[in-house]
Amino acid sequence: MTVVALMWEARAVPDRGAELLEWARAQELAREPLRREILRAGQDRVLVITWWDAADMAADLPELPEPADDLITRPVHRWRFESLG
Repeated sequence: MTVVALMWEARAVPDRGAELLEWARAQELAREPLRREILRAGQDRVLVITWWDAADMAADLPELPEPADDLITRPVHRWRFESLG
C-alpha cells in the first residue's frame, strides 16, 4: 500500500503555544486518517501529520484549516509527501 502523509505546521503568537496545541487537537477531519500525530517544537510551533491510503488520492484529502489570525504569527505551512516503499 502506498501512503500519503500530509503535514501541517503553524507557529503561535508568543505565549499562546499551548492554546494552538489544544486548537489543533480539537480539530475533527471529515474522515479518519490511517494515523494522526501531533507534535510541538520551540518557538510555540505545532506540527500535525496525517497518513492516508494513496487510493484515497482520487478524493480530496481533508486537511486542518487555518487557525484564527490572532493565534498564529504567519500562514500555516503545508506539505504533502508520498511513500516510496
